[in-house]
Amino acid sequence: MLMRKSSITYFNEDLVKDSLTNTLQVLFEVTDQCNLNCTYCGYGSLYSNHDQRENKMLSFDKAKPVIDYMNDLWSSYYNKSYFKNVSIGFYGGEPLLNMKFITAIVEYVKKMNCPTRQFTFSMTTNALLLHRYMDYVAANKFNLLISLDGNKDHMFYRKDKSGRNSFNRIVKNIDLLKESYPEYFRNYVDFNAVLHNKNSVKEIYDFFKEKYNVIPRISGLGTVGIDEDKKEEFIRLFKNFNEDLFQSENYEIIMKDMFFNIDIIKQIGIYLKQHSDFIYSDYNELLYGKQQYAEPAIPSGTCMPFSRKIYMTVNGKLLPCERIGQQFALGSVDEKGVHIDFQSIADKYNAYYTKLDQQCKTCCNKKSCSLCIFNIKDIDNNAICEEHTDAKNFELYKNAVLGFLSENPEEYERLIEGVSNLR
Repeated sequence: MLMRKSSITYFNEDLVKDSLTNTLQVLFEVTDQCNLNCTYCGYGSLYSNHDQRENKMLSFDKAKPVIDYMNDLWSSYYNKSYFKNVSIGFYGGEPLLNMKFITAIVEYVKKMNCPTRQFTFSMTTNALLLHRYMDYVAANKFNLLISLDGNKDHMFYRKDKSGRNSFNRIVKNIDLLKESYPEYFRNYVDFNAVLHNKNSVKEIYDFFKEKYNVIPRISGLGTVGIDEDKKEEFIRLFKNFNEDLFQSENYEIIMKDMFFNIDIIKQIGIYLKQHSDFIYSDYNELLYGKQQYAEPAIPSGTCMPFSRKIYMTVNGKLLPCERIGQQFALGSVDEKGVHIDFQSIADKYNAYYTKLDQQCKTCCNKKSCSLCIFNIKDIDNNAICEEHTDAKNFELYKNAVLGFLSENPEEYERLIEGVSNLR
C-alpha cells in the first residue's frame, strides 16, 4: 500500500524495493540502431527526450548484472509469489540487429536457477530481418509485436535508410512466418499500427482483417517530448484516434471488434472500476471496502516505480518504462554493477506528488486518472496538470459514459469482464 503521513510521504525504500522485486517484465533496449528511418520515430528528430542515437549494441556482459540483480531480489523476502511469470523483453532500435545479445540472454535465463519465477520472452520488431531468425523466435515462443501501419500507402513514413518503402519486404517476411509456423502465428503474433495523416482507423482495421484476420493495436503519435522546432511537422502528421474513428463508416462494428484496444472503451471501463461500488479488484477490496484516497490525492495513473517493468537502455540507464523520457532514469548499470538507490527513488516520487498535491486535491477525476507524472510538462519545475478536471467537465464525462452504456447495453457484460485488468 502507498504510505501517507502528515509530512506527505507516499513511498519509502521498502515499498520501491518490493515493487521492483515483483515486477512483471525485464526489458532491454537491445540496440539504438535501426534499419528503418521512420519519420515519426519516438527516437527520431521529432522528439528531444531521448539519448543521442549512436548505433550502439547492448552487450551480454553489460546486461547480465541486471538479470543477476533481479534473481537475488526474486530469492529475497521481498518476493510475494511462487512461480510467477516474468517477461524478458527485447526492444530497440531494431532488436533483430543484435540477435547475438538476444540468444545469449535467452539461453542464460533458461539455465538460471530461479525457483520462484518462470520466464517468457517478448520482442517488438519491424520484421525486416524476421526471415533470418523466425525459426529461433518461433521455437522459443516469443510474444512478437510487429510494427506495420497497414497497406503500402499507409507505410509512407516507414522507409529504409535509402528512402524506400519497407512494406513489400516486411509483409513477405510476415507471410513466410505465417506459412511456416501457423499455430505460432495465431497464438503469439500481434501487430501495432501507428495512426497518422496517411492512413485511418478504418483503413488499418480493414487491412488487418482482410490480410491476416487479426485485430491490431492502433497507436497515435507520442505527444510528449516533441522538439520545439518540430511542432508544426508533428501537427501535420498527427491524427486523433477518437475523432478519426467516429468519422468512419460503420464505426460501431470497429468499436465492437477492437473494444479494449480503443481508448474510449478503456476510459469507460476505468470509470466503472473506480466510481462504481460493486466492482472489486481483489478479495481485500471485497472484504474491507475500496481504499478511500485520503488527502492529498495522487495521480492514480502513475505506476508504482518498477511495478510493471524495469527497462535498461543501451546506455545503461534504468527506467520504469520505455515510454517516458530517458532523462528520468532511476538507476544505472556500469562495469561495477547495478546502481539503484531505493531511498532516492522514493524521495523523487514523493517530491513529484507533493508538487501536484493541490491540483489533485481539487480534481474531480482523481480516482480514474490515467496520466503518468512523467508526461506532465515541466514536472521538475512548474508542474501543471493539463488534465485537471473540474465539476462541470467531470459531469460531461460521466454523462458520456452513461450515455454510451445506455445506447450499448449489450456491451456492459463485456466491459465488466475486462474491467479488472484495467488501470
